[in-house]
Amino acid sequence: MTDRALVVVRAGALTTVQDLGRPGHAHLGVPRSGALDGPAAALMNRLVGNPPEAAVLETTLNGCDLRPRSAVTVAVGGAPCPVSVDGRPAPWGAPVHVPAGALLSVGTAVSGVRAYVAVSGGVTVEPVLGSRSTDLLSGLGPPPLTAGTVLPLGKPYGLPARVDVVPQPSPPAELVLRVTPGPRDDWFTAAAWRTFTTHTYRVSSASNRIGLRTEGPALERAIGGELPSEGMVLGAVQVPPDGSPVVFLADHPTTGGYPVIAVVHPKDLPTTAQATPGTPVRFVPTCTPPGARGTAQSLVFRGHTPQGRGERRSFSS
Repeated sequence: MTDRALVVVRAGALTTVQDLGRPGHAHLGVPRSGALDGPAAALMNRLVGNPPEAAVLETTLNGCDLRPRSAVTVAVGGAPCPVSVDGRPAPWGAPVHVPAGALLSVGTAVSGVRAYVAVSGGVTVEPVLGSRSTDLLSGLGPPPLTAGTVLPLGKPYGLPARVDVVPQPSPPAELVLRVTPGPRDDWFTAAAWRTFTTHTYRVSSASNRIGLRTEGPALERAIGGELPSEGMVLGAVQVPPDGSPVVFLADHPTTGGYPVIAVVHPKDLPTTAQATPGTPVRFVPTCTPPGARGTAQSLVFRGHTPQGRGERRSFSS
């Protein structure tokens, strides 16, 4: 067993290959994908001597079991979880030597949702549009892992970090997401904006890599009907007909016909990767929209005359 490859023994609830994603292809209908908790993935790569762009494994809730065909160095971080090699406890958040043929077990998250497994040399599945990331919405990249999958590994880039453990942020007890109003905040009443920015929502169990669904007070529309489909960006807070905000994440659709009330600050998005169902969510505005917004008159003034036509495209699981 001298070839550099990783055999999946147990895939867990959802384990995917992720890297920095494939930005720049939205005009082709392709979202960026990539690790939801980018800082955690980058740190694990650093610990095993990989560059930030090396592909890692992203697990969901209950980890995975892996068997390397040659000796490797691994690091597991993100959501805190038990780690073992052939049944012997191994450190979390630190470089770990795994001999050829040994069983690396990444256990169920103690807190948080997603753990990241970096392996020296990185996972070298065939790239698609410059990325090895799995995209759950479009189906690009390798499919979610299953037992028996064999993942090729690259040659080690360098020596692993000489540390016992590195500090990592704890999964959030509360999500505080900074938001910028618009581009369609004027499709909502002034009362809806106050509700959105002053009430506490909670993370829904229906959330996934496509979007963070929330549960809480519905946001009242000032204007009925739908927009013609328009571009959607990472962090867009779309509001479907039920009035519950949805934060678009890495695998989000690139177009949609429901209005976007605000956009989340990019630096706040990694914390959403570790928010378990029921976690409180607060949307904090970075500025206040003009008082004229939220009325039909302001829509006409701004050239956004209400329309009932257009595709019915929105977030879906």
